[in-house]
Amino acid sequence: MASSEWLFPRTTKAALAELEIPDTTAVAGGTTVLDLLKLGFSSSSRLVDLSRLDMREIAVVGRNLHIGAMVTNSTVARSDLVLQSHPALSEAILMGASEQIRNAASVGGNLMQACRCSYFRATDWPCNRRQPGSGCPAISNPMAGHAVLGTSPHCIATHPSDMAVAMLALDAMVTWKGQDNEGVISVSDFYRLPGKEPHLLSHLPEGALITGVELPRTRAARNSGYLKLRGRTSYEFASASVAAALELACGEVCSVAIAFGGVATVPWRDHEAEATLLGRPLSTEATNEFLDRIMVNADLRSETIHKIGLARGALHHLLERLARS
Repeated sequence: MASSEWLFPRTTKAALAELEIPDTTAVAGGTTVLDLLKLGFSSSSRLVDLSRLDMREIAVVGRNLHIGAMVTNSTVARSDLVLQSHPALSEAILMGASEQIRNAASVGGNLMQACRCSYFRATDWPCNRRQPGSGCPAISNPMAGHAVLGTSPHCIATHPSDMAVAMLALDAMVTWKGQDNEGVISVSDFYRLPGKEPHLLSHLPEGALITGVELPRTRAARNSGYLKLRGRTSYEFASASVAAALELACGEVCSVAIAFGGVATVPWRDHEAEATLLGRPLSTEATNEFLDRIMVNADLRSETIHKIGLARGALHHLLERLARS
């Protein structure tokens, strides 16, 4: 593992100042960064450890639930505030990684984690995400874990985060701070589709830090959940997953949000398809019509076509559960 200079700022201002220096990378929980370094990935010469920054609050702020960027995944999953107002978030986190990793991983780091494509992680293979323009062997040699939505001729890697899928269904907003400015990006706009530049993962401004997330506290969010299908129960990435928030009135859908994981290059949600469920009973037919709209332009291959059935089954099971709540 290549050696780097580690820096430990105690304030956001100091961390941002360090990130202005070339060849510097921020490290949050470090569970992905250190993993990649052990695999032989090249490292920046300067690594800024964010663990001493004061971004560890979970609190109700106005109509939103605020979660600081350095709150650990385990703390979020166990939080009474999260369990009461956004249970899908807790469920998604508890279905990802191991307890040891969740104890170290942070909210901000989870949102920024690298993909888990086998070609990306094996440094002796070319990969457009790791080395722009080098090629994508997955295009001609896909595996069962690759994406069917949001693909491009340059990348078909699935997004790895369970937490981000839940946040997408919960209309989360990512707050960020730069040296001279700050802003908010919805999770639905946070990630970039791979297009011709799959190495560009998000719309977070260069040199900025994620400071936290804001989740609206709504009736639908209180009746939310997450379901993950995977090859084994423990420590496995999703073959297909779904997060949903649902509110019914007189047996009809009055509010719904549905996001998918494990099937796309980014956490996937279709607001237009969701609108077709509004004002209707939550029937098998309506749910199937919704998923058909989602998958109409899916990039299907013999290795990945099974994901359609997995996503359909997961969606039916989760919506049926939430409808009984």
